[in-house]
Amino acid sequence: MIRAIVTDIEGTTSSLSFVKDVLFPYAREHLPGFITAHGQEPEVRKLLDDVSAAAGQSLDDRQAVEQLLAWIDEDRKVTPLKTLQGLIWEEGYRQGDYQGHVYDDAAKALRSWHEQGVRLYVYSSGSVHAQKLLFGHTSHGDLTPLLSGYFDTHVGAKQDAGSYRSIATEIGLAPGEILFLSDIEAELDAAREAGLTTCWLVRDGALKADSAHRQVQSFDQITL
Repeated sequence: MIRAIVTDIEGTTSSLSFVKDVLFPYAREHLPGFITAHGQEPEVRKLLDDVSAAAGQSLDDRQAVEQLLAWIDEDRKVTPLKTLQGLIWEEGYRQGDYQGHVYDDAAKALRSWHEQGVRLYVYSSGSVHAQKLLFGHTSHGDLTPLLSGYFDTHVGAKQDAGSYRSIATEIGLAPGEILFLSDIEAELDAAREAGLTTCWLVRDGALKADSAHRQVQSFDQITL
């Protein structure tokens, strides 16, 4: 019996284009100015120190910005970058520059599952802060009251089975009682290796004939 659902964001609950064509370019454009404006604040200064540590050398603020921009261009899943992006996106959400995109079918299903007593969690390479912002500022309203918790790269890489074992331990359920939703087969493989139940969201293109995972094209087709 499924008692909890852990869902990916990009390509699963939300459009890839929103993240890649709206959020990422916004963060890239505003990152230098954000560091200039907030670089001496303790939280941001700690993150800049983390950038130096991740880069393996001491960087001044200008060099840190250059490194962060390079990581953005390389689509690197580096924790201080993801956290800084979240802080920048927060300003964008609050200023009304955009709303978090969530598919209609995903919002409907999340509400329905919550009403049924299923615990809902998010696991994304984006920071927990960024996840809360996205689900808190959607065209469907604030969806964060539906969610019981959030996981990001602090728990581990999304293609590492150990990450899913840690999530199951933190949730406090047997892995088989947790359904993981994603559009990435390698993530589903890792979750399945950890014992989780899996479902592959294939929103575009044909279903894969020999997949080990149940496949659906929208949340409407997911049965618990």
